[in-house]
Amino acid sequence: MLRLGSCPDSWGVWYADDPRQTPWQRFLDEFALAGYRNLELGPYGYLPADPARLSDELAARGLTCAGGTVGGVGGPHRDLPEVLAETRRVADLTAALGAENVIFVPVPGYRDDATGGYLEARELAYGQWRALCANADTLGRMLFEEYGLRLLFHPHADYQVENQQQVERFLDGTDPRFVSLCLDVGHLAYRGADVLGLIRSYGERVGYVHLKQMDPNLAARAGAEDLAFGQAVAMGVSVTAPAGVPEIPPVLRALAELDKDLYVVVEQDMYPVGFDVPLPIARRTFAYLTSLGEFG
Repeated sequence: MLRLGSCPDSWGVWYADDPRQTPWQRFLDEFALAGYRNLELGPYGYLPADPARLSDELAARGLTCAGGTVGGVGGPHRDLPEVLAETRRVADLTAALGAENVIFVPVPGYRDDATGGYLEARELAYGQWRALCANADTLGRMLFEEYGLRLLFHPHADYQVENQQQVERFLDGTDPRFVSLCLDVGHLAYRGADVLGLIRSYGERVGYVHLKQMDPNLAARAGAEDLAFGQAVAMGVSVTAPAGVPEIPPVLRALAELDKDLYVVVEQDMYPVGFDVPLPIARRTFAYLTSLGEFG
């Protein structure tokens, strides 16, 4: 069964604290008004980090937690103690809310979203790849053995796991017992991946989905002009379904054919965005997706 959800990202929230972002109470109210019930938590600290308070806030709006989100510490090939510490913070909250999924988003990546400047090389060296895979296994084992949670690794534009070849290499190099894939179809389409092919070839590793679409012309322009992903987002590369790529109905059919429970969480990158913009978009997106008849 596919379970439809969304997250703070679809309200322009990228950071724990930023005055350009929708206040968290308004976000939760609008999330429920749009029709969603399954919530990915987004940046740790944006929503209340006290489990009892957050549980009450979700219950008051009829919401449940689909998963917690780790971000802001970069990829697992970097400082493992820092990554472990942040992952534990998110795991504590996620487990207390009764969810099973921890989505690891490897940001910041190799570029600065605002300036476009390069922070690292675009490709990991051999030793860094070994560290990435070994550390991802360590994170996944820790989450499973200590919290009963699953690690869902999220390929991300401007991180060194962003295109199809890199995703396949990562999955082939990690332990399927402890590392699953958060299939972000928008980021993969942005880098030209065959999303349907990945679902067919690595369906057993797909444990969670981020559903978004990209404007193919703007994505091509971003590549041609060597723009950072954040710069492309500011130009409007992330679009409202069904306006972009990949096409949504074939993706949902392929996911349904996997015959397993999956959260499909809508993301539309809109940072920064005016406070009055996200709710009408969320309502239209929810209406469109539920009309396709693939969600339980």
